[in-house]
Amino acid sequence: MTEKTERKMIAVVGATGAQGGGLVQAILKDAQGGFAVRAITRDVNSAKAKALAERGAQVAAADLDDEASLTKALAGAHGAYFVTNFWEHFSPEKEQAQARNLAAAAKHAGLKHVIWSTLEDTRRWVPLPDARMPTLMGKYKVPHFDAKGEADAYFRDAGVPTTFLLTSFYWDNLIHFGMGPKPGPDGQLAFTLPMADKKLAGIAAEDIGKCAYGIFRKGAEAVGRTIGIAGGQPTGAQMAAAMSKALGREVVYNAVTPAQYRGFGFPGAEDLGNMFQFYAEFEEYFCGARSIEGSRALNPELQSFDDWLARNKERIPLA
Repeated sequence: MTEKTERKMIAVVGATGAQGGGLVQAILKDAQGGFAVRAITRDVNSAKAKALAERGAQVAAADLDDEASLTKALAGAHGAYFVTNFWEHFSPEKEQAQARNLAAAAKHAGLKHVIWSTLEDTRRWVPLPDARMPTLMGKYKVPHFDAKGEADAYFRDAGVPTTFLLTSFYWDNLIHFGMGPKPGPDGQLAFTLPMADKKLAGIAAEDIGKCAYGIFRKGAEAVGRTIGIAGGQPTGAQMAAAMSKALGREVVYNAVTPAQYRGFGFPGAEDLGNMFQFYAEFEEYFCGARSIEGSRALNPELQSFDDWLARNKERIPLA
């Protein structure tokens, strides 16, 4: 047998993105780990895709809206990492259609282990008639959670050997999603969250991929399980204090209500307001489902919020 055929091929959807990129790097870094990686991307000619090919990844083209292209891209793989990006299109129905395509393609390709990056269907805790938080788009409480949670059934119904990976709030949102501290009229930096004094399970985006690699290394024992991951569970006040220390400027915690947050008016504000309300009102469940110790067992390089800040503080926009 050649070295190439001995290695288990893991196909990674979103290979040039935050979650998938972390997994691709983890596999490429561990030359003796017994795995090879196939980066699945819409554009094989992008700079990121070409860089992965240069580092030793296979690169395959596929579109999440095209089941046939996915089946072709998964052919011959042992396993796959599946993630969808709600924030590209803001459509729960599109996200579910993509998940359905992924499950069907995995079934056709005969994959032995799929990791589906999912989240809770919050309607199990807050039914649609529950007035505590508004119903959005007619049938969701937290659309970008509920669509993924509902899509879990596609993998189960198809009989695909799946690990359901519950992710956490990305600390990278402080860089890319406009959630970092902002100066007020007096120049005072304020970090705004509708979380009161509740804990927020969070993680460095790259650590999601590293934890996923740990799950693939576990193999069959992880199939059928739901595994939640987090790098830390600080409160908003603790996050503000950590940012003050890292940035060398005082950051105050601005604890608004979920209703205020929903009213901020940026795209997705209502969805995120409901999300934070779900985090806060079901803190014990949400944090309990995401073990820091378990995450570190999967990924010994797991970063705490302080670790992440030390590496990324210069990247947080403060204007």
